[in-house]
Amino acid sequence: MISPYVDCASARDSAARFVTRHCPWADLDAVQLVVTELTANALRHTDGWWRLRLSAESDVFSVELDDSSPVFPEARTPDFTGGGGGFGWPMVLSLAGRVEVRPTPAGKSVRAIWSHEPEAA
Repeated sequence: MISPYVDCASARDSAARFVTRHCPWADLDAVQLVVTELTANALRHTDGWWRLRLSAESDVFSVELDDSSPVFPEARTPDFTGGGGGFGWPMVLSLAGRVEVRPTPAGKSVRAIWSHEPEAA
């Protein structure tokens, strides 16, 4: 699924519908938090376009956000005094099973991946 989104809420809602339909095994709360964080960062830290892609296979679900900034996300000390951030990237890294960041010709792509673990028989 590839769609243009105007804000974090519409991206998060679309992700919820996608997960419910295509990979109900995925942790919906974790997916929504990751989508919110990635889209908020794209809105906050880029001056250009961004695109969210959701994909599902039988045992893998991914959220991929491409944006126009070549600057990779990096962990920084959280600002507990208010408003300074520093919480989102560590949260993304802890909620997704795996996170990949790669440069693209027009910026970068951040991909959060969840794998479905089959239940033991």
